[in-house]
Amino acid sequence: MKILVTGALGQIGSDLTLELKKIYGQNNVIASDILPQEKSQFEPYEVLNVLDKDNISSIIKKHDIKIIYHLAAILSANGEKNSNLCFNVNINGLHNILEACRNFQLKQVICPSSIAVFGPQSPAVNTPQQTILLPETMYGLTKVAGELLCDYYVKKHKIDVRGLRYPGLISHKALPGGGTTDYAVEIFYEAIQNKKYNCFLASDTILPMMYIDDAIRGTIELSQADFKKLTDYANFNFAAMSFSCQELADEITKYIPDFKITYSPDYRQEIANSWPKSIDDSQAQSQWNWKAEYDIAKMCQAMMSNLTTKLSNSQ
Repeated sequence: MKILVTGALGQIGSDLTLELKKIYGQNNVIASDILPQEKSQFEPYEVLNVLDKDNISSIIKKHDIKIIYHLAAILSANGEKNSNLCFNVNINGLHNILEACRNFQLKQVICPSSIAVFGPQSPAVNTPQQTILLPETMYGLTKVAGELLCDYYVKKHKIDVRGLRYPGLISHKALPGGGTTDYAVEIFYEAIQNKKYNCFLASDTILPMMYIDDAIRGTIELSQADFKKLTDYANFNFAAMSFSCQELADEITKYIPDFKITYSPDYRQEIANSWPKSIDDSQAQSQWNWKAEYDIAKMCQAMMSNLTTKLSNSQ
């Protein structure tokens, strides 16, 4: 069973690709991204532009692909800087992948969504899965449309398409890729290296977050769940923890007592203000037994340990 991962060099893709290789075998998982790669652990690797239909088709045929994890996307903050590119990649790229799945009769597509589907009209606390979806960013707009498009292919073409709404993800392996929650990764690098950080969000900004190990495990668990037992498909709420910027800083000071944080909110503050503070993921819990393992304390312990080692080895 050959698996293709698009966007494999990104924050999620880097970890997910390696974990899939552990499960399904090194040569059974084909990593792909728009740029050439330099890390041998991602072999076999293909340069793939998801806007190129012929490129997608040739890779599927070359490797006899049966499952696609479609992670290639333009994220929230970068999406506001280049809304046309965000729309093109996130909508047309997804449509190209779904059409390839239909044409080649692939077994499954996993297409993540985001908490960016929510907007100011959505309940901010314990946001339910089924609620008002009126986002105010191009990224959020594309993710709402993407969820509907995926559900259309499930119902119209009987294709197994699944997705979950990622919160902010925190990883020590790959740098974030232009999202509004990037501060929650940047802060660890700055704390360890410089003992200070100037945050682009306000101190009391609370957002849903998840440690990368939980995110990867949950993504794979959803892909392995019995499709017949699912009543939702591409729009699962997916949650672990919520905290403010100051709460994260306070946790870091337990490891670095002289760490100092300052705040200079920028355009990303408006995006963050439109998102939920916490997420109700009861449907993921009931339909495929989702349960997070990392809270803020366990996450900080893992980040401090892993990043300290990583940064010391890079010197």
